[in-house]
Amino acid sequence: MTAAGPHPRVLLLLCLFSSAACNMFAFTEEPSERAGKADGYCSRILRAQSNRKDGNSEFRLRVEGDPESYHPGSTYRVTLSATSPSYFRGFTVIALREGAEGDKDEDYAGNFQIIDEEETQFMTNCPPAVTESTPRRRTTIQVFWTAPPSGSGCVVLKASIVQKRIIYFQDEGSLTKRMCEKESLYGDATDKPLLDCCACGTAKYRVTFYGNWSEKTHPKDYPRRANHWSAIIGSSHSKNYVLWEYGGFSSEGVKQVAELGSPVKMEEEIRQKGDDVLTVIKMKAQWPAWQPLNVRAAPSAEFSVDRSRHLMSFLTMLGPSPDWNVGLSAEDLCTKECGWAQKVVQDLIPWDAGTDSGFTYEGEQCNIVPDNVDDIVADIAQEEKEEDDTPETCIYSNWSPWSVCSSATCEKGKRMRQRMLKAQLDLSVPCPHTQDFEPCMGPGCSDEDASTCMMSEWINWSPCSMSCGAGIRSRERYVKQFPDDGSICTLPTEETENCVINEECSPSSCLVTEWGEWDVCSATCGLGMKRRERMVQMPPADGSICGAEVLEVEKCMMPECHTIPCMLTPWSDWSDCSVTCGKGLRTRQRMLKSPVELGECTEELEQVEKCMLPECPIDCVMSEWTEWSECNKSCGKGHTIRTRMVMLEPQFGGDPCPETIQRKKCKIRKCNRGQGNSDEKKRRKEQREKRRSKQGRTEGTSEHPGCRMRPWSSWTECTKLCGGGIQERLMTVKQRFKTAQLSSCKDRKEIRACNVHPC
Repeated sequence: MTAAGPHPRVLLLLCLFSSAACNMFAFTEEPSERAGKADGYCSRILRAQSNRKDGNSEFRLRVEGDPESYHPGSTYRVTLSATSPSYFRGFTVIALREGAEGDKDEDYAGNFQIIDEEETQFMTNCPPAVTESTPRRRTTIQVFWTAPPSGSGCVVLKASIVQKRIIYFQDEGSLTKRMCEKESLYGDATDKPLLDCCACGTAKYRVTFYGNWSEKTHPKDYPRRANHWSAIIGSSHSKNYVLWEYGGFSSEGVKQVAELGSPVKMEEEIRQKGDDVLTVIKMKAQWPAWQPLNVRAAPSAEFSVDRSRHLMSFLTMLGPSPDWNVGLSAEDLCTKECGWAQKVVQDLIPWDAGTDSGFTYEGEQCNIVPDNVDDIVADIAQEEKEEDDTPETCIYSNWSPWSVCSSATCEKGKRMRQRMLKAQLDLSVPCPHTQDFEPCMGPGCSDEDASTCMMSEWINWSPCSMSCGAGIRSRERYVKQFPDDGSICTLPTEETENCVINEECSPSSCLVTEWGEWDVCSATCGLGMKRRERMVQMPPADGSICGAEVLEVEKCMMPECHTIPCMLTPWSDWSDCSVTCGKGLRTRQRMLKSPVELGECTEELEQVEKCMLPECPIDCVMSEWTEWSECNKSCGKGHTIRTRMVMLEPQFGGDPCPETIQRKKCKIRKCNRGQGNSDEKKRRKEQREKRRSKQGRTEGTSEHPGCRMRPWSSWTECTKLCGGGIQERLMTVKQRFKTAQLSSCKDRKEIRACNVHPC
């Protein structure tokens, strides 16, 4: 792969990694070699003294991006401009090695390239310099400048302005730009040592891709109809695997990304590398190539690196183009100090994959006339026979295969195919477009026969979502080849199953359900948000708050909104949660700044999302009191009890449970006083105990005035293990005598307290 133009910028942050794609430019052919030596004329221009005036702030020489340094071999856009109402008639732009006098060829650094031949040309007597084509009033001109090779040191770009008889020429200031060579970002494929990483653990990054390629920044040949960035594909990997490299050969996967914008083959190549890959990086395509960030969020993805897989690479195509792409190759995130890079800012270089030809975005479309009629007939015979309005004087190549759909969901997207104009026999008859588009949807969204899809093997199961107890795990596969008729594959690409880790769980662990389905995207077009939830099945045994996430939110992209451009204020801060505990809602708003006369704006002005505060306290819940028991004494002072049960224990700091048993005094009748009475009481007590003991030994009947009773039943089990419970036993009537009164012959029940010790 070879360099194709100026570099974009990449920002890497530990746990926040962002890459800014290049400010793309119009590619042009290399200028012809210099027409001989300068014969001293260039140096005479530099030493010219007549009518010379110190530089004026009304004029400025600017290198796009205002870089302090240059990358060897990279191409930059150079602009010479005048602020209104100033203007200039003539100019000269030249690039010198710092300290050189300009009297020999090796004093000049790099090469200029002409963008507009009606405005600029190479100076006849000083080929390294660029000057005006015709003298006239102008306020700006632009040329390309390709930096010299490595080892050239610092370079000074100088400009002179001719305004009537006054020449503005500056050695310092706004008409002079000094740039020094920057240490090679990539170098040759064999020159960048990949050191062993000595960092510990795993680091997590986020990569965000900002595409700044637009008609405003790069008007030359800008493709208005189909400009886009293809889906981004990459991975974090070891030094044993090279996704792509500068100056190396393009794999079939790289070729399909560079020419068609299809990441399918390259993803297949990545997944085949097994343990050499830690994370597969995928981001959605961007149609069109540029939109403001308040209209469409930049695509991003998270990835991880570890000690053995500490390199990161990715690739994306700028389309339409023959085979132009940008990306990172083997970016090392491990530092020499055995740590992880916290922040890395770099410029990305657009590259030509070398798999196709062409020097404009639309590809090679020169007006070539075939050598003979047989060549034309052969071309026509090879082409697909499709009914269209293509003039017979336009000879095209076959259509390329359809690219992957720009939508990864069931929302409508686009896919593209290309062809090349091979010959235009009649220059007066225009030839139609070389790109074709049709609507499509993401995988699994069509009812077509799934058997026409070619799927990869399932990858290994992911780790269980829980470190102990029950959880879930998942595995994936991907579509290796879509149906030839363009239909959508309906075979599943993801599976989940339950898993259990047989380890002793911590008291602070909790069990959660599987994630629910994603909600519908909050936007009907453009950027929106979607959410999914899961529930806590079992809170931590120690009463702490469950630390597992129960709400997940991610961005979603719907088809492009075809409405007026809305001018909106930034989003306000999120409001407080609508509740003081548990689940609630919070909102944020923004205002419309566009005039009402422009029409209705469909952008949402308010967003609502769920919020979760600590769980609400749950108070103890008790049952109703039982009836008071019979007095425990037959005469004199005694007591009676009643009980109740705990129905729900308190949670999350709720009110504690009150008492479960109550006692109160009772008095049936006075007992007889005196020794005789004491003897009588003693005699009666012995008889009662003797009778009860006899009842416990035999199934004989118990006597009661007017009836015969069954023996006492056994005591029931205590209703509580601690904290105070109750036990019961029953005596039921076995036979009622004819002379018995109903009030004196009835079933009896006894209740007593049990397990009154505290819990």
